[in-house]
Amino acid sequence: MRLWHEDLISKLPRQQLLGQHREVAALRGNGWGKKHSTVDYAFKYSPYKLYQFHLLVMNEMIKRGYKPSKEWFDPNYRGEHCEPYNKLEEIPSTYPLYPEHNSTYLKECVDNLKAKGILIK
Repeated sequence: MRLWHEDLISKLPRQQLLGQHREVAALRGNGWGKKHSTVDYAFKYSPYKLYQFHLLVMNEMIKRGYKPSKEWFDPNYRGEHCEPYNKLEEIPSTYPLYPEHNSTYLKECVDNLKAKGILIK
């Protein structure tokens, strides 16, 4: 499980983009707070930040002709098997959304994709 650097979202191949949507949806739901070395940093912040990241992914999906379920556009929605947030407090968007998504992390993500045979410019 990984949150790709946000600068890569528009460059991800179909499989990685759709996989990112599934992974973020899982994190927004019952996966929230469950230990996983590559995404633990996300739990230091409000779940609203993960919602903001998910919006980036879903908007890219829409650009490519995919139709993510409209429920995911509600910041309080957490999936079919998870109680929604009562009223998740909105926070301002930042760039990068996660401070951990720095140039070192970008290179790490590009190298990870390269190891899978995916070359990103």
